Amino acid sequence: MTHGPLTGLVVADFTRVLAGPYCTMLLGDLGATVVKVEGPSGDETRQWLPPARDGEATYYLSVNRNKRTITLDLEDADDLATARRLARRADVVVENFKPGGLARFGLDHAAVRRDNPGVVYASITGFGADSELPGYDVLAQALSGLMSVTGTPEGEPAKAGVAIVDVVTGLHAAVGILAALRHREATGEGQHVEVNLLSSALSALANQSGAFALAGVVPRRLGNDHPSIYPYGPFPTGDGHIVIAVGNDVQYARLATALGLEPDDRFATARERTARRDELRPVLHRALAGASAHEWYARLSAAGVPCAPILDIAEAFAWAADLGLDPVAEAGVERMPGVRHPITLSSTPAAYPLAPPAPDADRAWVEALLSE
Repeated sequence: MTHGPLTGLVVADFTRVLAGPYCTMLLGDLGATVVKVEGPSGDETRQWLPPARDGEATYYLSVNRNKRTITLDLEDADDLATARRLARRADVVVENFKPGGLARFGLDHAAVRRDNPGVVYASITGFGADSELPGYDVLAQALSGLMSVTGTPEGEPAKAGVAIVDVVTGLHAAVGILAALRHREATGEGQHVEVNLLSSALSALANQSGAFALAGVVPRRLGNDHPSIYPYGPFPTGDGHIVIAVGNDVQYARLATALGLEPDDRFATARERTARRDELRPVLHRALAGASAHEWYARLSAAGVPCAPILDIAEAFAWAADLGLDPVAEAGVERMPGVRHPITLSSTPAAYPLAPPAPDADRAWVEALLSE
């Protein structure tokens, strides 16, 4: 590929499922040459369906564009030799095997670095290099406390509607790789980048995990409420729900005026509104019951109150398109649709020359790369 700020970088991708493939797809979108190595059974997500597009799992297709692929059985001497040649050739190696799983093949960081001292080697694990716990997103959501703060107070703990810890970990891996590449550019030295689901989840919990680290406060489930500001979340109207996000006192004053509420000193400041949310909640519910969500969206937006309708994913794509964000990108000559890369670069934008590959589709291409 000849596009993007990462053009010329070769990434050996020994990952599967989500966190690793998401990371390497982001790098590929930005121009890196990504070679995805799959075992004889292929990436598991090729079989994770429905949903499907032309018989192929959309789970796999969603995170594997802009990659070449080769099938290698690391138990086979010839295939293992090819894998080692790829690791020697690569600027970046990304793997998410169980901790220590690549050591017996001579593809762990120490072994690869001996032959390729400038390599940036990224390891993605579930819970760190010393844990044998399987690296599944839902386990990380449970063990990080994410599920303890998701759901209603009277209900069960709930996971997020997407494998969000995998996605965040993939982002963290990409950031770490880019930082290590910058260090290599300055010094010529490669290094080992390590990320794990649990640390990524604790970081992504942000103010919630910070509440404990900074003040010893253990957050609990609040349903759709925010722990520190109110009103902030979905509210019922006369027809459907609307999300209202009041982040300061000026915005609340606008909301109160738009709703026709009488001045009330009990709710004048953010601290008071949060402390008295159970008193304020029925006041807002009564006022909002007088019109539909659509009507309130128009009125509150005109009044300068941050608010939004609650959309399904199809509606979200349409909304983004209406905003000019062009959320769908087509990859390769096949014009395979997918979600556009989230970063806009004014001089070196992301591009999509390759659709997600079929198993072992690029063996000849990879062999040619390794013979250069």
